Amino acid sequence: MGHQATELTQFLIRHGYSVIFLWVLAEQAGIPLPSLPLLLSAGALSAEGKIDFHVLLLLTFAGAFLSDLMWFQLGRSQGGRILNLLCRISLEPDSCVKNTENLFMKRGANSLLISKFLPGLNTVAQPMAGIVRLSWPRFLAYNICGTLFWAGSILLVGRIFHRQIEDVLLLLRHSGASLLVIVLIAAAAWIAFKSIQRRRFIRRLRISRITPEELKEEIDSGQPVVIVDLRNEFALDEDSVQIPGALRLTPEEIDARHAEIPRDRDIVLYCT
Repeated sequence: MGHQATELTQFLIRHGYSVIFLWVLAEQAGIPLPSLPLLLSAGALSAEGKIDFHVLLLLTFAGAFLSDLMWFQLGRSQGGRILNLLCRISLEPDSCVKNTENLFMKRGANSLLISKFLPGLNTVAQPMAGIVRLSWPRFLAYNICGTLFWAGSILLVGRIFHRQIEDVLLLLRHSGASLLVIVLIAAAAWIAFKSIQRRRFIRRLRISRITPEELKEEIDSGQPVVIVDLRNEFALDEDSVQIPGALRLTPEEIDARHAEIPRDRDIVLYCT
């Protein structure tokens, strides 16, 4: 990168440590700021000695870990209510949050080892660990290992492939483009795309939604209706209300058990 460093390179050299810490802290707290391009660029700079790799790793870990502690404690103190908050602030459709909630219930604490690599699971893994009352020592052990693995992997990829990253940065510079501006535009475009996707998802739900009163009327009138209860064990523990005669299966079980759902009548899916 040398004397032809781009704006982003110069910016990271001057403010890299504080920017990395605050950016990762904000992203892991739920703000949709993609940290991958920033961490790869910082890792590439560390290969040339412009940023200390060990300090970079420590600050990346610290930013993510502090956010994880916040979500874990909120899960312990607020219980299932915190998932409603996640559904409101997450740019992922609610089905993604629900599916990853089910994955956590199946994998348990092991989810914390890979959660940061999976969109959606990263949103719910830490609060879910708090909700299911995972012990502090176990949470700390799994989360520290998972966070170090995530931070170290990305930074090492940037460090190992620093020449390729340098070529990309120089190409952008020669084309007159500012990578810093491109990163910000890409982040804004991603937020806009996910917001539109979420609104469409919610609109489709509203179109096909049936109220409890309407469902009761159909049942009382003798209309053939199949009710599929999609709640997992955690949701059932939080809400003990169950509809008599409902078929219980989680979204992950649909492929294996779809034959149990009759095709000759209306199907109502129930979830929380």
